[in-house]
Amino acid sequence: MIFGFNTDVKHGDTIYHVQSEARESEKLLQTQVFVRGRCVGKKAISYSNSAMEAGFGDAQKEQQLRDQHRLVLEAIREGKLENVLDHAETDALAGIKQLDVQWENAASVHANRNLTMRLRVTEGGAAVPSARLTFRFARPDAAPFYTQAVTDSAGSTEISIEVEESALPDSSVMVQANHQGRTVTRKFALRKSE
Repeated sequence: MIFGFNTDVKHGDTIYHVQSEARESEKLLQTQVFVRGRCVGKKAISYSNSAMEAGFGDAQKEQQLRDQHRLVLEAIREGKLENVLDHAETDALAGIKQLDVQWENAASVHANRNLTMRLRVTEGGAAVPSARLTFRFARPDAAPFYTQAVTDSAGSTEISIEVEESALPDSSVMVQANHQGRTVTRKFALRKSE
């Protein structure tokens, strides 16, 4: 399983969010670039031919995805993002239904030493039941913690992790949702309640 990569990078006055993930059902390694939540471009390469080669697996896909992610980050830093985006494929890729993960209780998640996250998986706005979510909780001075959950008929699920509230500003949660060969990865920053 490949978790994908999420990075914020600034060029001039603009902050770009770069998200790379393996789209297993299409056999694509896709990098999307967002500005203020809006996708401004994509870069994707197919690994369908490589997938038939002996010895080609998750490690090779992850390295190709890492290299592609780094290429886009460097292009943004150099002000040359347009040079690396897929102009011909962007419209076709935009038409593919995509999974999405929403964090439904982001404003109120920590109580009694527990971080509780309620998430909902959708595709084209419709709930996705039986999606498998893998969570990677990274916190300071501790090894990452992994857990899994499956969405209910409304596309929702909830997890609870024991953590001190003071550790939240330096922690993050990476969530990968999988359903019928499609994946989406999201990284959520955490903060102490006001």
